[in-house]
Amino acid sequence: MEKTDYLIAAKWMITCEDNNRVLENHVLAIKNGNILAILPRKEAEKTYQAPLIEYASHAIMPGLINSHTHLAMNLFRGLADDLELMDWLNNHIWPAEGKWVSHEFVYDASLLAMAEMIRGGTTCFNDMYFFFDATAQAAILAGLRAHIGMHIIGVPTAFAKTIDENFEKALAFYDQYQNHPYITPTMAPHSTYTLSREDLIQANDIANKYHLRINIHLQESQGEVQQFFSKHRKRPLQLLDELGMVTPHLIAIHMTQINDDDYAILQKGNPTIVHCPESNMKLVSGICPVEKLTQLGMNVALGTDGAASNNDLDMIGEMRSAAFLGKISTYNPKAVSADTVLKMATLNGAQALGIDQITGSLTVGKAADFIAIHLDQIETTPLYHPVSQIVYAASPHQVTDVWVRGKQLMKNRQLLTLNEKEIMNKTSYWQQKIARK
Repeated sequence: MEKTDYLIAAKWMITCEDNNRVLENHVLAIKNGNILAILPRKEAEKTYQAPLIEYASHAIMPGLINSHTHLAMNLFRGLADDLELMDWLNNHIWPAEGKWVSHEFVYDASLLAMAEMIRGGTTCFNDMYFFFDATAQAAILAGLRAHIGMHIIGVPTAFAKTIDENFEKALAFYDQYQNHPYITPTMAPHSTYTLSREDLIQANDIANKYHLRINIHLQESQGEVQQFFSKHRKRPLQLLDELGMVTPHLIAIHMTQINDDDYAILQKGNPTIVHCPESNMKLVSGICPVEKLTQLGMNVALGTDGAASNNDLDMIGEMRSAAFLGKISTYNPKAVSADTVLKMATLNGAQALGIDQITGSLTVGKAADFIAIHLDQIETTPLYHPVSQIVYAASPHQVTDVWVRGKQLMKNRQLLTLNEKEIMNKTSYWQQKIARK
């Protein structure tokens, strides 16, 4: 018998491969952090020698990939609710950030966010915020796979007073983490309304030089597009197309406002679109047309946005919202199916980040990034179709175990890499400080 590190047995195994197959009573054989084999249990027990971990009432599936976050905004959760996007940003969030955001703030807030994500089954995230080194340090401690945006914004902040300082700090971060095994720098210009044409060109030049993904908030709300068009006589996406930025390396976040000209640009450039349904609904920004984009062959991934506008990092709930919003906005119950949103939250996210050969599905040779969801509970019985049950009935509290690169980050709902009590104490400290103003 061949020795391996672990055998992971589960009642159901949801692979999230192209055909989204569901296997019953199968085993993952894990060796050196990767999936060595997927095979029926009886065959696995005859073939491999390793400790057996049993998930008898669970589905195991790839870890969820949150393709757009502002993790440190967790400490602003509930600070400013029931507002429209620009009012929320200009009159509440940006002033709070100017007063409170620091390296310490971002580190503590990132740990809070990462604890929440692990408890909800997220194993990889794509972030955009200030003091990005603090987020990287927190991710290393947590053990999560992290794509961290080198945030560029054209207004003075606590992080950088000038645009040149933004770029200097971005390049320093890239130099520090360019060869890290699971921290991946990305270029993250905030938006077309906070950056000049020259700033966007510089961001694109850096991304091209170092072969980086580009994250940008794009055509998030009707007001944003109208204001930009009034000033420039073109739409934001058209500007990015003129600058050569609309490529498969672009991650266009939100995209709730798309006309026929935009569709033509998107089809030509083939970027990824990240849908953030709950944030977009809460800020009344609009609806990303997921069905039409997928029909056109576009890669559409899923993100929560920040907890200041969502107000959580729950990717299971985000899947459900994406499915329901896709149906009601088109009056078509098949427009955005459970299978579709599960892929948006796993394999499509991996494709967006350029890591679909590493993670995003349970496939032999990929990393052992997976979660176990306990389905034998009142809320998810009776069970006829595991994928539908997870998307339409399950909650993040049913995620019991989380593994990344073959290392367990949560066991029976207990965090193994993070100290929950310390995180709660730090959060209480910041809440009291911010509430005093």
